[in-house]
Amino acid sequence: MYHRAHRIVGGRRTDRRHGKRRHDSPPSSTLRLAVTSSILLTSLPTCLFFLLNRNGGAVKRLPTDHPGGYSVFRAENILYLLLVFVPAALVMEHLLHASPTMIFLVSATAIIPLAGLMGRATEQIAEQVGEGVGGLLNATFGNAAELIIAIMALRAGLYDLVKASITGSIIGNILLVFGLATLYGGLKFETQKFNRTAASLGATLLVLSAIGLLIPAIFHSIVGAGDALVERELSLEIAVVLMATYLLSLLFALRTHKHLYVGHAAAPEEELGGEPPRSFGRPLALLLAATAGVALMSEQLVGAVEATAETLGWNEVFVGVIVVAIVGNAAEHSTAVLMAGKNKMDIAINIAVGSSMQIALFVAPLLVFLSYLIGPQPMDLLFTTLEVVAVTLSVGIAALICQDGESHWMEGVQLLAVYVILGIAFFNLPM
Repeated sequence: MYHRAHRIVGGRRTDRRHGKRRHDSPPSSTLRLAVTSSILLTSLPTCLFFLLNRNGGAVKRLPTDHPGGYSVFRAENILYLLLVFVPAALVMEHLLHASPTMIFLVSATAIIPLAGLMGRATEQIAEQVGEGVGGLLNATFGNAAELIIAIMALRAGLYDLVKASITGSIIGNILLVFGLATLYGGLKFETQKFNRTAASLGATLLVLSAIGLLIPAIFHSIVGAGDALVERELSLEIAVVLMATYLLSLLFALRTHKHLYVGHAAAPEEELGGEPPRSFGRPLALLLAATAGVALMSEQLVGAVEATAETLGWNEVFVGVIVVAIVGNAAEHSTAVLMAGKNKMDIAINIAVGSSMQIALFVAPLLVFLSYLIGPQPMDLLFTTLEVVAVTLSVGIAALICQDGESHWMEGVQLLAVYVILGIAFFNLPM
């Protein structure tokens, strides 16, 4: 099968990727002004969070007697305390000239709460614009943090990292998120039931995505390393099919068969303590500020990834599949687990399986399209043999678990075991 024989490296920040840091001269006044402005910009989510939290804005205060109320609110507050890493990452990058490893770790930590803010703001906007548009908004921006990280890597020409992050997001949501949610919920409830039809549809769409990733690799193995242009055209055509299928799945879920997804709807305001309707502007401002923060942090993370991987002895595929994927999905990981602990498995499965489906059918094709506009050259869908096998096995075991409409803790153990095995395999890949 296909084996990547070389890496494509972008032109920006080449010195950092080889572990060399610039210490030519102290930062100029212009640079200091730019850094200060950036810190103020990316600190805006912190201010907005506390403002909205105080006034009942984008952060929902669920009453303690509401299922999941206090635990969800407490978990979100703890998560958002990590926003202090946003200005810290900028200071380390531009003023302290810290090592690439420190910049990578701090920037990755900063992305976690920013991604959580993006998800919360998107939910609040969706509540204001109505069920149909709201569902489309949630579906489109559900994986915005992962998409931004991938776009930054795409601009830098780190196509191995882009593909690895796609693989990691798919298997991470299916195996890690779904596994943790099933295990935690199963320890509190002997058997948990969920909508078998909706879950099976999501699993079937994941099988389709696995086919979309498998065909380019099979085609490459049959014709050999011949015409790269033909392989890129094949990937582009497959991306069009995947994107069209995703759009039709939205039509199915939001229009023709939306009754199958009733369990995923947000509880009405009167059930959440009778809060008055909130303004549209605050969540939108929060979404824009958090998006700007994720973009800045992602650029720093991508700029330091190669030097960090070399320092820590990690291969680039492992960084993308495991580390970057966990960072981009950390906020929704906690939500899925908390929902499973409240016996709301439909919501947990929608987060896990739905996010994987969005990555495979929406984000991956979109990145192929964007590579023609912002990448050094068009990106194909040729994944390594291990990546294709990992996605195929993950989709297979998820489909088996979803088919009976119920789960227990042992199924969570099985999902996590597969994730650990695959993680070990990716870690031991050669540099």
